[in-house]
Amino acid sequence: MITGKSTWTFSSYPVIVSSGVVVGKEEAISNLNGHFDESFEDMFVDEDSYERAQEVLLTKAIDYTIKKSPVKKKDIQFFISGDLINQITPTTFAAKKLNIPYFGLYSACATSTEGLALAAMMLEQNGANYILTGTASHYAATERQFRFPNEYGGQIPPTAQRTVTGAGTILLGKEKQGLAITSATIGKVMDYEMTDPFNMGAAMAPAAVDTIRQHLQDRQIDANYYDKIVTGDLGAVGRALTEDLLKKHHITFQSNQFIDCGDFLYKKEQNMQAGGSGAACSSVVTYGYFLEQMKVNKINKLLFVATGALHSPLTVQQKRTIPSIAHAVSIERK
Repeated sequence: MITGKSTWTFSSYPVIVSSGVVVGKEEAISNLNGHFDESFEDMFVDEDSYERAQEVLLTKAIDYTIKKSPVKKKDIQFFISGDLINQITPTTFAAKKLNIPYFGLYSACATSTEGLALAAMMLEQNGANYILTGTASHYAATERQFRFPNEYGGQIPPTAQRTVTGAGTILLGKEKQGLAITSATIGKVMDYEMTDPFNMGAAMAPAAVDTIRQHLQDRQIDANYYDKIVTGDLGAVGRALTEDLLKKHHITFQSNQFIDCGDFLYKKEQNMQAGGSGAACSSVVTYGYFLEQMKVNKINKLLFVATGALHSPLTVQQKRTIPSIAHAVSIERK
C-alpha cells in the first residue's frame, strides 16, 4: 500500500458517496454561482458571532451530504474535520451536534485533503464502512484572528487573499464503483523563510511543488496522467509561482490542466486581490464544481492538492517564518 516515499495507494478504492457545499454571499455570486447546495446573504447566518456562523455552515454542509446519500447518519462511523480558528472550536461544536465519533484535525487550509487521505486509509484497512470528512472557514472570523477585524478598515496589498466563507463535506464509503480515492501523498512541512502574512500564496507554493513532484515520482506517472491538477488556495500569485517552480523540475501542464481553487473562484470584478483562501476554499470548489464535472464525465482523473500555511497569530507577532504543507489525493472513476 505504501508506494514510493510518501504515497498510499488504495486497492479497495474508497468511493465518494455524496458531498455537500454551502457558501456565503460573495461566493454565491462568484464564477461558480449555481454549483452550491445553499448560500447565505447574512454573514452571521442568524447567529450572534462569526465563529458560530462558521459552525452553522459546517453543520449545513453535513446535513446536505447525508441527505443526498443513501446512507443513514447512524451508519457513519467517524467524522474527520478541522478549521482555522483557535483549537478548531467551530468544528468541535458542530461535531457535538453531529454526535458521531470525531477526529479533530489541524492542517490549516490543507485540512480538506488530510481528512480525505486519512478517511481513505481507514476504509482501506477495514477501520470503517462510512466516514464523513470536510472543513469550513469564515472570512470575518479568520480576519479577526489572523489579521485585523473588519471594523479596523486596514488596507491590504495585491498579494492578499480573501478567506472563503463556506463549508464543504464529503462522505466516503466502501462502494463497488464510482468516483474513488486511488492514492494520497502526504506532504512535508516546507519553509522558505517567508514572513509576510499577506502573501500566503508565495509561502505555500514550495509545499505544493514538493508534494506534486513527490506524488508523480512515487506513482511513476507524469502530469498528463491527470485531466486536472487542482491546488487549494494558492491564489493568483502562488499559482504562477508554483507553475514556474514545477517547470524547474521539468513538470509542465497542458492548457487549463493546472487550476487553483483560490484563483478560479472569484470574478475579477469582485476585486479579491490575489483570490480566495481559507480552509473552505479547496473544499467548496472541489466538492462542488469539480466533483460535478467528474460525475458528468468531463473529468475522469483529478489530482486534488490542498495547501496550508501553518502559522498562528502568535508566531506572526514573534516575527517567525510561515511553514507550510500540502497533501495530495487522486480521485479517479472506477
